[in-house]
Amino acid sequence: MKLSKKFKYLSILKNPFFLVTVFFVTWIAFFDSYSLLEHRSINKEIDKLEDNKSYFENEISKDKRAIKELKNGDATEKYAREKYYMKRTNEDTYIIEFDTIEQK
Repeated sequence: MKLSKKFKYLSILKNPFFLVTVFFVTWIAFFDSYSLLEHRSINKEIDKLEDNKSYFENEISKDKRAIKELKNGDATEKYAREKYYMKRTNEDTYIIEFDTIEQK
């Protein structure tokens, strides 16, 4: 009985349809230009790009809010004072820079 089981498995391995199927599956999984490994790397890249897309959409919405605020006169003045160190004619501007080295 044991010999018949061995011959049964051996005959399956010698079957040309089985061999072609194994070859096909191996080829598709590893060697084809659209292999499973390639799909995996492409899916990772897609996920990364979708994360970037959501980040930039949030940044766009922040910038749109900032533009709306800058259209108001007070916000424009504040922005000009902070970013470009602009001042009125009768004012003095002092720029204070903090040292990043810790003091003991």
